Amino acid sequence: MHNFKLSYKLFGERAILIEWPSEISEIILTDILDFKNEIENQLKLKDCIVGYNSIVLVYDFVIVNSITKIDFLKELYQNKKGLQKQKSTHWKIPVCYDATFGIDLEDISKELELSSEEIIYFHTKAAYTVYFIGFLPGFLYLGGLHEQIAIPRKATPRLIVPKGSVAIGGNQTGIYPNESSGGWNIIGNSPMSFFDIQNQYPCFAKTGDTITFESVSLEEFISIKNQVKSNSYQIQKIQ
Repeated sequence: MHNFKLSYKLFGERAILIEWPSEISEIILTDILDFKNEIENQLKLKDCIVGYNSIVLVYDFVIVNSITKIDFLKELYQNKKGLQKQKSTHWKIPVCYDATFGIDLEDISKELELSSEEIIYFHTKAAYTVYFIGFLPGFLYLGGLHEQIAIPRKATPRLIVPKGSVAIGGNQTGIYPNESSGGWNIIGNSPMSFFDIQNQYPCFAKTGDTITFESVSLEEFISIKNQVKSNSYQIQKIQ
């Protein structure tokens, strides 16, 4: 187990923010999830929100004495027992990289001096870790992008990014679960549904899970899209 130097501070009237070193790291993510399990084993919270290097603990009451709460959390962290690890799932996500969807592939190819095929190769060969879910419901922030296809976000964000767009922003990749604005570089589209409020778990993935992308043809994309619409598509997963 690792013990990092954490910062603790009141975050509004009903929440406490705990922060780890400011970097994207699987070691830090593991420590965050371990501490989250310890906290949830000890406290009843309204919510516990995980970020790249932070946790926000949301209480169901106004915090009157934050010092007492923070001292308890500090002691809990220093003496954490390493509870049973959260089980993670590996998901295989179909993506169509056809030029119909990969509207930034050509520009990325020129910028990085790589062919579209090489970009797709690097994107599909990596195993990605789900660090957290935001800024839209079901938007998976994924770490593990191959350094050769890392590219800055677009200088001017698009007002409309189609639902299912698979994109690269800096050293991250992600999928837009719904139509929205966005400044990431779009390289493909996934026919899957990434957020459905009707499901018991609206987003199938959780922090700590892993993902790989599988390239599919335009015809396969249409077939999967139809299966998704008829609720007959099963996401490929490995426990």
